[in-house]
Amino acid sequence: MSNAFTTPPAATEYAPYYARYISRISGDPLAALREQPAALRRRLHALTDEQAGLRYAPGKWSIKEMLVHVLDTERIFAYRVLRIGRGDQTPLPGFEQDDYVPASEADSRSLADILHEYDTVRAATLSLLESLPAGAADRRGTASGHPVSVRALAYILPGHEAHHLTILDERYLPLLS
Repeated sequence: MSNAFTTPPAATEYAPYYARYISRISGDPLAALREQPAALRRRLHALTDEQAGLRYAPGKWSIKEMLVHVLDTERIFAYRVLRIGRGDQTPLPGFEQDDYVPASEADSRSLADILHEYDTVRAATLSLLESLPAGAADRRGTASGHPVSVRALAYILPGHEAHHLTILDERYLPLLS
């Protein structure tokens, strides 16, 4: 199925907000999903749990909270892939990320535990995307009040993480060097 995702989605396949994520992915988004775990670990390999609790500014998420946000978002978007990929036309609701983060209690968890969860979520996402039948990439549904295709979701998933990896590089990690 991955060949169906090598052509980026048209602007009509997603809400304009998501262009900032989709534009971060060139080539096969499933390849990006496969490569991101190693890239994430290269950045975090030397961090202690205390360091992973760092916030780059008051009121901002900690590194642990940011990672759990990425996981929550991946699960929600993978669920959208499942529903829309199976032809379900029921409009899907949005979610409020700022409500999810404190409820996750990410800072009470170890970084190792969060990274284990990351691995299992990513494996499930890849398994789902790779198992979709031919033609599923073109299926469209509605999420958060906007049309979206499975193809767009396949690009949004790694694009969202790429966005947060940039924030990690630019705002968090320089404070730890």
